[in-house]
Amino acid sequence: MRSSQRNRLAGATSPYLQQHANNPVEWYPWCDEALERARREDRPILLSIGYAACHWCHVMAHESFEDPEVAAVMNRLFVNIKVDREQRPDLDRIYQIAHQLLTRRGGGWPLTMFLTPDDQVPFFGGTYFPRQPRHGLPGFADLLERVAALYRDRRDALREQNAEVLAAFQKINAAPGCADTELDAHPLTEAREALAAEFDADHGGFGQAPKFPQPSLLDRLLRDYAAQPSERRQSLHMACTTLRRMALGGINDQIGGGFARYSVDDYWMIPHFEKMLCDNGLLLALYTDAWQATGDHLFARTAQETAAWALREMRAPEGGFYSALDADSEGEEGRFYVWTREQVRGLLTPEEYAMVAARFGLNDPPNFEGRWHFHVHASISELAKELRQPQQVIRERLDSARHKLYRSRAKRVWPLRDEKVLTSWNALMLRGLARAGRLLERDEYSRAAADGLGFIRVALWRDDRLLASWRDGTAELPAYLDDHAFLLDAVIELLQCRWEEDTAAFGHSLAQRLLDGFEDREHGGFFFTADDHEALITRSRPLTDDALPAGNGIAARALLQFGHLTGHPEYITAGERAVRGAWPAISRLPHAHATLLSGLEAVLQPPRIIVLQGDADTCRRWQQDLERSYAPNRLIVCDPGDPGTAVTAQLCEGSVCQAPITSLESLRERLHGPEAY
Repeated sequence: MRSSQRNRLAGATSPYLQQHANNPVEWYPWCDEALERARREDRPILLSIGYAACHWCHVMAHESFEDPEVAAVMNRLFVNIKVDREQRPDLDRIYQIAHQLLTRRGGGWPLTMFLTPDDQVPFFGGTYFPRQPRHGLPGFADLLERVAALYRDRRDALREQNAEVLAAFQKINAAPGCADTELDAHPLTEAREALAAEFDADHGGFGQAPKFPQPSLLDRLLRDYAAQPSERRQSLHMACTTLRRMALGGINDQIGGGFARYSVDDYWMIPHFEKMLCDNGLLLALYTDAWQATGDHLFARTAQETAAWALREMRAPEGGFYSALDADSEGEEGRFYVWTREQVRGLLTPEEYAMVAARFGLNDPPNFEGRWHFHVHASISELAKELRQPQQVIRERLDSARHKLYRSRAKRVWPLRDEKVLTSWNALMLRGLARAGRLLERDEYSRAAADGLGFIRVALWRDDRLLASWRDGTAELPAYLDDHAFLLDAVIELLQCRWEEDTAAFGHSLAQRLLDGFEDREHGGFFFTADDHEALITRSRPLTDDALPAGNGIAARALLQFGHLTGHPEYITAGERAVRGAWPAISRLPHAHATLLSGLEAVLQPPRIIVLQGDADTCRRWQQDLERSYAPNRLIVCDPGDPGTAVTAQLCEGSVCQAPITSLESLRERLHGPEAY
């Protein structure tokens, strides 16, 4: 295929697939046509999985997929399938696990797997392969010849290996426990102890570089603290130390807001520069919670700057949110974000430059390839002392200087923005915006969350079914467990901003779809794909957290909360069964199942529900007063009545409700006094 021709990816909605539409490789998307051709011609499948913001995906594409000689080998020997892992997490989940089974190493992207044509079972794989032999890796063209020979000459051995792979999947995805298992709190204690053992006391986070934010673990620590604040100060310390170091580090864009995917060092200084919507939605909620738990204004400011980044740079005109910003611009990773001293000095007054240089480390040696990537080097109080200025003056001047730098940076060549809208990632951002809007009293965030939900319901909810991806007016792909569970979680948060019967009804539709299409009715818990989804080599059941919270954990917690909130016992039963079904896995390695632990808490201690009825303004004032304390196991909704009517509160825990309460003081006493349950 000549490079001027476009292959079968030209019509894809995925920007990642479209990046490969002009490759000389005869790419297919994952489709029946490609699978049937592989079977008919008895050719192994070369499956390449990546995403638009992936740096090493770009490198491999430039070195190999754009090379006519390599493409000719690929086209001669294989049926070549390209997959966007963000649109097809079902495929990515399966083949990442298969890579680990075959290689005994962790996976990543680009993922390069070779599948037998009749059953799509992988028999060889890896991640990035260079064009020429390098660092112990074979050259890609030579590897292709060897893999094709392996398939041609070792059929019987490969069949035996494939049977072992399928048996391993069957074991991994087997129902892990019984739906009537008795539960207790010991995994909560063990998780806290495991995290304390792995905690980096100097820099925050867990383990060594590369360091990921791991929001599920931080959320677990905050929830652990909230359960017994007087006894769990260490949990709060670990969470807040990590969040503080991240907020002040280079993983947080100190000029434009928003967090990069991870840090390449122990200090959170130099990130891998891609920014993902999902990470920022999770961190927006976390920083809001940390502010609520501590009153530390750094956390509130970080949440606001993260929300501002999402609304300014990632929001589609229709109301949804785009997926990611690339790490690269003009062919270089991080180029958009880094500075020379001369660039900064040329934009600021001498006084501003002195302040910015001291604040962000410009007085130190360069920290990124001869240039500077900003991180907080000096605190506001240190600057005030050094420059002999009041702290408020320092803050105002820093904000002014940052604004000048942002306006200048915005004139650079921007990184690629992946403009597909993913339901699951949008749900995470909508939940973060709704929570930040309510607790930080920023109504514009809550409105943006409501608008985003409205967009999903118009564009991605068709014939009582949810779709997973949208771009340029085209919605496609049946939605997964994460889409439904994360969106139900966001609906619960939005209902606490403003109760609307229509939104609650949509929540019921999501909850019912989880039960009808995804639940394992025999053992409890939820499959990643629906019962009417395309048949793949296995039907996975995600229990552990990875970059995203485990869908089973969010589904369990959200169903328990929504069931108690709306009085639907079938949702409560399904949530409890999910936790009991996962109990052996939770007990074996609790901190790997941090999100499911929040479901366990909701079973052991059902959520408190407070329903406020009466004058809307007074209800809102009561709610704001109650939400000054961090209580993640508490839901507060306002059911407004006629203006001026007296407010009453209905307080329920599980299925037990108390007599109506008619004063805020009495309600506070019931929640915080010695008789509080």
